[in-house]
Amino acid sequence: MLRAVDLLALFDESHRSRTVRELIDESGLAKSTVVRLVATLEQRGLLWSRGDGRLVPGAGLLRWAGLAQHAWRLPPEAVDLLGEVSARSGGESSRIYVRQGLGRVCVAQHEGTQQLRHVVRIGEEMPLGAGASAHVLLIGSSDGFVHMVAKAFGRGADFGKVLAARVEAAREQGWAFSDGEREGGVAGVAAPVMGENGEVVAALALGGPSSRFTPDRVAAFAPVLTEAAGQLSALRFLDGGAG
Repeated sequence: MLRAVDLLALFDESHRSRTVRELIDESGLAKSTVVRLVATLEQRGLLWSRGDGRLVPGAGLLRWAGLAQHAWRLPPEAVDLLGEVSARSGGESSRIYVRQGLGRVCVAQHEGTQQLRHVVRIGEEMPLGAGASAHVLLIGSSDGFVHMVAKAFGRGADFGKVLAARVEAAREQGWAFSDGEREGGVAGVAAPVMGENGEVVAALALGGPSSRFTPDRVAAFAPVLTEAAGQLSALRFLDGGAG
């Protein structure tokens, strides 16, 4: 099951179709295993073989895509808040991230109006060991989990302490800032969206080029984000409050 899912994960915006040979090379699995998994996925409608022999995501995934879109569709008030945060920040892109395993995923965004901006795709998974959103999403996590995330990120034996300190700083001030942690020249500011039981369920973030995230601008972004994150928390849309 896991290996079949890993094969599907090899399809993305840059690789909309694949050959069996490409799947073998990229997955590192034996040819016989890939052929068997592809056959199973085709039978279930999750892969489809085109006339030219290349494989593409199957029509069966349309049902799952529809379910996911419904599950993660923001209520109108949340959509408006994302746009407001972007406008109040001077046109930076605003996003909502949630935790997924040892990573984080962007589930919603409002593209900013700045010509130079950092591109993030909806559904794109990023590491949980770097970035302001990651620091916020780890608030309330056990020390063991934080160190597990740090180990998976692969920054050395001492990185667990560094990450734990960043998470604690985010908890104390109620928001987080990062610059170049995941990608050079990219900065971000994030605030926690809380669930009904006081746990962090998402991170509301602004992201863009480091050159625009000066100390003065970051100081101005923080209250905008914390205010909007509080309003998002009240909507309870990630707790099922939005229906």
